[in-house]
Amino acid sequence: MELEIIKPKDGTSVGDYVYEIIKRNIINLNMAPGSRVSEKEISDILNVSRTPVREAFIKLGKEGLLYALPQRGTYISYIDLSIVEDARFIRESIEKSVLKIAVESFPEELLNVLQDNINKQQRLVEQKLFYEFLMTDDKFHKTIFAGCNKERTWSFIEHINAEYKRVRMLSFIADTNWKTVIEQHKQIMESIRNHEDQTAQDVISNHITKLKFEQVELKKKYPQYFKE
Repeated sequence: MELEIIKPKDGTSVGDYVYEIIKRNIINLNMAPGSRVSEKEISDILNVSRTPVREAFIKLGKEGLLYALPQRGTYISYIDLSIVEDARFIRESIEKSVLKIAVESFPEELLNVLQDNINKQQRLVEQKLFYEFLMTDDKFHKTIFAGCNKERTWSFIEHINAEYKRVRMLSFIADTNWKTVIEQHKQIMESIRNHEDQTAQDVISNHITKLKFEQVELKKKYPQYFKE
């Protein structure tokens, strides 16, 4: 097994670091659905004890990204499209409500943050850094929630978002039109700036529903990754 490893951020605990590394490799599909994972192997690769790896496995199991089979071991969960659709539906419903708040009133300084985020997305597209693009995409939406004082609502979305992120990552890898995603982000930002509720509602619906139509094709192209 070869893990994509990044340096820990300052102040990050060993447990959090191990969890983030494993989750990163599951989300970016470096650890493929259906593959077996070993506490010992990962602890050896990361040069840590088994305890933080075991704790990360438990946490990721609760998020639906890992499952254990008695006497056989721990495996990466297959992508379950019913869970993905639930997450997509919840996210679309909540984001529409949050955008109604945003178009009424939104901090000017956070509009600047959104613009900086879009600029970063464009740089990541040029470098084809899929995972970093996905994380920056999430930060764009998180910033909108923050501007509406809905950070805890975003935390709820994050809790159900893991499976959804894997399909989004697969969509990026399968040559999604990145420029369309970025253009939609620009339209969302401008609709907030110009207090255009209907535009915001239409764009966010198209933005999130887009993945619903891609799921069937992704399952045809990568059947080995999906739950039957």
